[in-house]
Amino acid sequence: MPGARYLDGDDVTLRTVEEEDLAFINETINIRQVRLGMTMAGPAPMASTRSHFEENISDDESVNLLICVEDDEPAGMIILFDIDDRRGKAEIGIWVAPDYQGNGYGTEAAALVVDHAFQQRRLHRVLARVLTTNDASARIWEKLGFTHEGTLRESEFLDGEHVGMRYFGLLEDEWDGFDSWRDQAT
Repeated sequence: MPGARYLDGDDVTLRTVEEEDLAFINETINIRQVRLGMTMAGPAPMASTRSHFEENISDDESVNLLICVEDDEPAGMIILFDIDDRRGKAEIGIWVAPDYQGNGYGTEAAALVVDHAFQQRRLHRVLARVLTTNDASARIWEKLGFTHEGTLRESEFLDGEHVGMRYFGLLEDEWDGFDSWRDQAT
C-alpha cells in the first residue's frame, strides 16, 4: 500500500516513503548517473538501503518523500534534511529516475518542498548543493529563485575525477510561494 499523501502538485504527488518502496529506491540509486549525482562512490546493497530507511528515512529528523507521478508511480525522492528549527535553516536534496527526468517533475517537487519549508516549517533559509557536472539539477534551483552562493572547486572525488560542488541558497523573503511559482512555470 502506498504511503500517505503529503503534498500535492499539478503533476506530482509527494508521499511518505514506505518499506515497499525500498526496491525502487535501491534500484534507482544504483543507476550510475543517479548514484554519482548523489556523490555515492559505489553501489548500495539492499541491506544499506534498508538500514538507511530504518535509521534516517523513518525518523522525525528530516522530511523524506517519494515523488510520484501518474497513478502513484514512483519517479524519485526529495529530502529536507539537516533541519535546524532554532536557526531556521535546512538543506534540500533530490533525485529523479532517468526515465522521468526532463519532464519538470523534479522542479515541481522541489517547489512543493521549498514552499512547505517556508510556509509550514517557518524556516528562514534553504540550501541546495549541486555537483558542477550536474547542470540539470542546478537549473531546478535557478528556476525556483535560488542564488548561486559559491562553488567549492574540486571538493568531491567521483568516478576517478575531482569535481566541484555548487551551493545555492534561498531565503524566506525571496520565495513568492508555490502558487506564484506555478503561475510563472505555465
